[in-house]
Amino acid sequence: MTRDPLSQAKDTDLPASLIALRRAAQTAREVAVRTNTAIVVQRGQKPVRITAEELRKAGVK
Repeated sequence: MTRDPLSQAKDTDLPASLIALRRAAQTAREVAVRTNTAIVVQRGQKPVRITAEELRKAGVK
């Protein structure tokens, strides 16, 4: 869902949900780096494993 339809949503909590999801994703990346574990994300239709080392190289602290 893009930002424009979210801003037009009738439910007032819906626009904030995108912000919350992005914040949760960032927290998951940070925890993975701290604990030296990988995360799994979906890119297209495929699950992709991203290691803590790859996250560090991408600048996640």
